[in-house]
Amino acid sequence: MMSRLSFNAGFTLLEVLVALAILAITLGALIKASGSYANNATYLKEKTFAQWIAQNKAVEYRLAKKFPPIGSREGNITYALQDWRWRVKVSTTDERRLRRLRIDVILSGGNFKKSLVSLVAFVGQPL
Repeated sequence: MMSRLSFNAGFTLLEVLVALAILAITLGALIKASGSYANNATYLKEKTFAQWIAQNKAVEYRLAKKFPPIGSREGNITYALQDWRWRVKVSTTDERRLRRLRIDVILSGGNFKKSLVSLVAFVGQPL
């Protein structure tokens, strides 16, 4: 007598659903990670530009022929095809021939309470 072999080939519906769920979770995490990477790259680019603007402003004060007066100044600049705002606060130091500059840079429309860059520099009185 011939015996009939019976076997099941393929996956059950439950196995397919579990595999699809794992795939969906993995793809969701990958998409979120790539979006986060893009946001971080944009933030780092903006922070780098803001740092350059602050350093350029510090150099302007160092190259000026006059000693900066105490107080605060603000201005706008277009840099790397973006509009930026800067603020310089000039204050005294213990050394009377030295002034402290605090330079804050933000994107135009932003708030100086959350500046992208805050740079402290010192300027000596020209001889």
